Amino acid sequence: MAAPSMDNFGMAAAQADLTEWLIRQGLEDTTVEIWLEALCNRMVAAGLPLQRVNLSLRAHHPEIGAVAFRWHRDAGSERFDYQRASSAPDEYLRSPLYYLITNPISELRQKLDDPEPALDFPVFDDFRAQGSTEYFAAKRHFLSNNHDTATNPEAVAEGMTVSMTTDAPGGFTDPQLECLRALLAPLCLTLKSGANRLMAEHITAAYLGHDASKRVLSGAIRRGTSETMSAVIWYFDLQGFTRLSETLPGETIIGLLNDYFAEAVEVVEEKGGNVLKFMGDGMLAVFDLAALPDARRVAVEAAVELRGRIHEMNAARAKADLPVTGFTLGLHAGDVLYGNIGGKTRLDFTVIGPAVNTTARILGMCSAVDQTIVLSSAVARPILKDRPDLVSLGQYRLRGVTERQELFTLD
Repeated sequence: MAAPSMDNFGMAAAQADLTEWLIRQGLEDTTVEIWLEALCNRMVAAGLPLQRVNLSLRAHHPEIGAVAFRWHRDAGSERFDYQRASSAPDEYLRSPLYYLITNPISELRQKLDDPEPALDFPVFDDFRAQGSTEYFAAKRHFLSNNHDTATNPEAVAEGMTVSMTTDAPGGFTDPQLECLRALLAPLCLTLKSGANRLMAEHITAAYLGHDASKRVLSGAIRRGTSETMSAVIWYFDLQGFTRLSETLPGETIIGLLNDYFAEAVEVVEEKGGNVLKFMGDGMLAVFDLAALPDARRVAVEAAVELRGRIHEMNAARAKADLPVTGFTLGLHAGDVLYGNIGGKTRLDFTVIGPAVNTTARILGMCSAVDQTIVLSSAVARPILKDRPDLVSLGQYRLRGVTERQELFTLD
């Protein structure tokens, strides 16, 4: 066997150093944007003539289908979130990565200065305009050693694709490419470590809410643990849902729920509130007074904005011949217990306490007082001077609530 050249020795040493460094980034949970830029700069310093690197993987998120991290030698690193869609954009369908994913190959290599390239894609013209001389891409599955497998683009296997360009004369040398190939395994491991954390954040945020997600991922997972929170409680409910569910097809009902909940969730989160749970056609949210000292004002503003958005959406749905409905909303302020409640193997991170029960009773009063939005005096009284549109409805005895409650609505 011939002795390796100095280039081979140099690449072997660089590979060992880069592998150790990459694994350390995964152990330290460094964010991808940070370690990718540092890695690419280290690779260039080690003699790998990289011009551009793109890493992509699927996302476990209800709205985001894939995430890509891109580095360019002259521009640093960026992150791109690709929204889920019923069909892939034409640009992607005509890309080398789509070709790589859907064919039984594990990598793709093409000299960009070849006058008669074996493979050519529209994006290659952009790379040539940037002075690129070679393109290299590879795919790696996280749960399989058979990286040659063709993948259904609608159900991409867990793994990553990586593409690289160089502007070095003649492209990548064989030792350089061997070093890049050897780095794919530690690259996958580090990316998977970050991807698992990202997946946990996406899934818990989608199903628990952003605040509860942060608490759970920070270790607040013990059953029965809770803390007292002073909050404005927001109880939202759709009107006439039982009648609608008995007369409309299931798919139409799901679409209706998604449309109305989407507006309610967006308004709450834009105003700094936290959506805790959905209960059939209802939604529970809180505005933490510790995080938002003016949470009463903010929660009332959110209610007004939601009323306007629902009105606009109903007009658009009616024009499209889609079923429409209204909503009711109860607001109250008080102390709640916020934490883990449930069985040994199934927990709910939510709020409980008399203030939550009172909010539910206030919501139930909407039909009795013929109002869409009803607030307790605990929300309305402190902000009456700033909200002249708050109107008292009088005092009422609420079922299960000891003291009479003065209720308000928005004019």
